[in-house]
Amino acid sequence: MDLAFSPEDLAFQHEVRNWIATAYDDDLRLKMAQSKNGYLDKAGQVKWQKKLFERGWVAPDWPVELGGAGFTPSQRYIFNMEMSLAGTPHPSPMGLKMCAPVVMAFGTPEQKAQHLPPILSSDIWWCQGYSEPGSGSDLASLQMKAERDGDDYVLNGSKIWTTHAQWADWMFCLVRTSSAGKPQEGISFLLLPMTLPGIQIKPLPTLDGPAEGEQEINQVFFDNVRVPVANRIGEENKGWTYAKYLLEFERGNAYAPGLMHMLRKVKKIAALERSDAGGALIDDPDFRARIAELEIAVESLNATELRVFSGRGAGKAVGPASSMLKLAGSETQQAITELALEAVGTYAAPFVRDTWATTNGGRAGPDHAGPVAPSYFNYRKTTIYAGSSEIQKNIITKLVLGL
Repeated sequence: MDLAFSPEDLAFQHEVRNWIATAYDDDLRLKMAQSKNGYLDKAGQVKWQKKLFERGWVAPDWPVELGGAGFTPSQRYIFNMEMSLAGTPHPSPMGLKMCAPVVMAFGTPEQKAQHLPPILSSDIWWCQGYSEPGSGSDLASLQMKAERDGDDYVLNGSKIWTTHAQWADWMFCLVRTSSAGKPQEGISFLLLPMTLPGIQIKPLPTLDGPAEGEQEINQVFFDNVRVPVANRIGEENKGWTYAKYLLEFERGNAYAPGLMHMLRKVKKIAALERSDAGGALIDDPDFRARIAELEIAVESLNATELRVFSGRGAGKAVGPASSMLKLAGSETQQAITELALEAVGTYAAPFVRDTWATTNGGRAGPDHAGPVAPSYFNYRKTTIYAGSSEIQKNIITKLVLGL
C-alpha cells in the first residue's frame, strides 16, 4: 500500500481546502462549535449537504454513473480527512450511506429511479427502522408483523431508537413476514413513507439533551399501516441478507479522521484550562501521557482503515472487518469524550439538559466547555448502536479469527 501522495493528490487536497474555506460559512461553523454529536438541525444539515451535492461531493462512495464523486482511494482518504479536520458536519448516513447501497444492490430499476436521485440531492430524508423494544443487538428476534393483504402488507408493532424519525420522509424497515424456521429466515426489507396513516412518532428524551432542534431518537408506532408489496426490497423473507449488507456500511465507516479532529479539540481545551499545579493542563505530564495513548490508538486505527478501504477501492467488500473498525472507533470516541470532560472539570458540573446550547441563557463557563458534557453523554451510545461491542467481538471471533 503506497501512502505517498502524488502531485495530483496534493492538488486535490488544495482544492478541497479552498472549497471548505468558502462553503463552510460562519453560520455553519458557529452551530457546529456547539454540536454535541457532529450533526446539525435538519435545516443546517440540508444546507450543508446541498452544497456538497452541488459540488458533486456528497456521495464519495457512490458509482459515478449514479452521481458519485469518482474519487480515487487516495482522494477519498484526503477528502474525508480534510472534511473531518475542518470540523464540517457529518452528512446524514441514513440515506446516502445505508439505504442507498441496498437499493443499488438489490432494488428494482423502478426503485432505483424513485429513491436514489432524491437521496443524492437531500430532498428526501430517511430514518432506519431496525431495533425494537427487546430486539436491539439481537436484531433477528424482531417481532413487528407485516401480514400480507392483497397487494399490501399490514404493519403492526413499533421501532425504537429511531434517529431523526421526526424529520424523516421515508423509513427503511425490517419486518416479520414469517415465523417459520430460524428467526433470520422470516424477515423482509420494506421502504415506506412516514406520512402513511397509522404511524405515530414519540420522542425519547436522553441524557444529552435535547437542545432546541436537536431531538435525536424516537419510538415509532405502527397501527395497521398499509405498505404496498411493491415497496419491498428483494425477495420476501430474505431481508436479513439485505440487512447484513447494510450493516457493513453502517459499521465500516472511517473513524480516524473524525477522531483526529476530536483530539485536536481536546488539546485546544487543555491549552486553555489549568492543571492542579497551576500551569496549562496540556503541559501536565499525566495528561500528556493520556493524549499520547489516544494518538497512538487513532494512528493505528487510521493505518487499519487505509488497508481496508484500499481493498474496497479494488472491489473488495468490507465484510467482517467492519466490526473491527466499529469496535475500535466507537470505544476510542468514548475515551476522547471522557478526557475532554476531565479537561473542562467543574465547568461540566452545571450541565442542564434543556438549556446547554443557549449561549445567552447564563450558561456557566467558557464557550468551549458548553458542548463537552452533552457530547460525553451522547457518545455513551456509540458502543451500543449498529451492534454493541460484545456483538462486534463475537463477529470478529467467528468470522475474522475463525474461532
